[in-house]
Amino acid sequence: MKLTKSLILGSAAMLASAGAQAADLPLKAKAIEYVKICSLYGAGFYYIPGTDTCIKLGGYLRVDAVLGTHADFDAANSGLGGAHNRLSNYYTTLARQDLQIDTRTATEYGVVRTFYEGVFSWSTGGYGGAGSTAVNGSTAYNGSNPAGSGGGQIAGGKLGVYYAFIQFAGFTFGKAESQFRTPWAEYPANNFELPGSGGWDPITQVTYTADFGQGITASFSAQDQVQAYTTNVWNVSGATAAGLAAGAYGANDIGGSRAPDLVARVRVDQAWGLFQASVAAHDNHAGYYGADETTGHASDKWGWAGQLALSIKNLPTGAGDTINLTGVYTYGASSYNFHDYMSRSFAMYGSTGLPGAYQSLGLAGVADSVFVTGAGQELTTTYGFNGGYTHNWDPYWNSSIFGAWAAVRYNNTAKGYICGAMVTTLALSSGAGGCNPDFNYAAIGTKTSWTPVKNLTFTGELAYMMLDQKYAGASTVTLPLQAGIAKPGTAYELKDQNSLVLLLRAQRNF
Repeated sequence: MKLTKSLILGSAAMLASAGAQAADLPLKAKAIEYVKICSLYGAGFYYIPGTDTCIKLGGYLRVDAVLGTHADFDAANSGLGGAHNRLSNYYTTLARQDLQIDTRTATEYGVVRTFYEGVFSWSTGGYGGAGSTAVNGSTAYNGSNPAGSGGGQIAGGKLGVYYAFIQFAGFTFGKAESQFRTPWAEYPANNFELPGSGGWDPITQVTYTADFGQGITASFSAQDQVQAYTTNVWNVSGATAAGLAAGAYGANDIGGSRAPDLVARVRVDQAWGLFQASVAAHDNHAGYYGADETTGHASDKWGWAGQLALSIKNLPTGAGDTINLTGVYTYGASSYNFHDYMSRSFAMYGSTGLPGAYQSLGLAGVADSVFVTGAGQELTTTYGFNGGYTHNWDPYWNSSIFGAWAAVRYNNTAKGYICGAMVTTLALSSGAGGCNPDFNYAAIGTKTSWTPVKNLTFTGELAYMMLDQKYAGASTVTLPLQAGIAKPGTAYELKDQNSLVLLLRAQRNF
């Protein structure tokens, strides 16, 4: 009995010991879940681990040096750039990091897509006259780059959001390209800012796009007009000497948002090229005539814009060569021609041979509408075009030529308002042709790019801009002191002006 008991206890101890040793052994590691390539939507997409959503990261790093202007990349046509004196920059620089996040998920309703593109930018800025008089010639930095934590500008910069949208079942919700614009927008073969088309700047919207196959689509959109698609709504009764001297023909009297811009587009995009027709309706909603709501207001007026565009690919001049052309007409919707990346008020100084004048001045401004206190809005007409041709010399080098022309025309009532303010406030003395605030804006240029390795490009671009103002020959104005740009209060000849600028750019895409 004792022997049997000893055997049982010994066996139990051996089993317990074996169990303890087994528990001490390491468990088999779980297999590592590697990121998988997603081939459904093209190169560069990967599955987010643990999901059926594909993601692609991209962007670019860009460094610009622009000679002859304060803007990247626009003409020296206003402010310190237009002053052409010791406060004007001979060069302006910009460094920008761009980040793009593209996600896509296949569902029973089709692909759900989100897209985000943001930028962090640093630009040169400049130094303008400090204070209203700047008697001692002091200046102050006027760049838009926030200071760093140490109080200096070195650590500064600014953030921007280009795109942030969701696409689902033919709908687009969020900040995306306007359905009015073409794929190339104001850049038919260039980087310089051109008029003559809807602008590149993405805009918040709700859009439905119907796809009929073979590259044929139709889009219908309600898009935000507040920031990018309103130029100016001028109450000329509020015009000041300082504003008129800068090309602002009145107090800007834009009211709160009431209706989005309504846009429709038809596009044919095929192997031979692209054709597009787009239209937009724009509500001009003014604020009050005076400082409070009892002063009354001008009634709303709807304007509109229409655009036609053509792109031709596979030209006989070489593989990848293209021609892009756009033409636009607007009435009370000037931003669809003079987009928000451009100046909307122009003051360009130059030399003069007119006795009694200190210098010459090219003066112009564009608005959606103008009015005076007690009267209704007078809508502004604009029209223009832009175009460009790009030729590929080989896989590494390409060159382009481009140009644009745009016109602003005020009706006779609006001209009467503006000219009355010019005579009363700036003592306008007109030549034989009288006062006329209409103007033309034109630009031509050429660009050459070198891509030594994939996704790294070096660019040189030269652009010449012309302001053709319509004030009659020998017209003069008497301007007040403009301490910010160091211009004295004296007589100036109104005269056509021009600007020549050069862009040097290095960009790495990823």
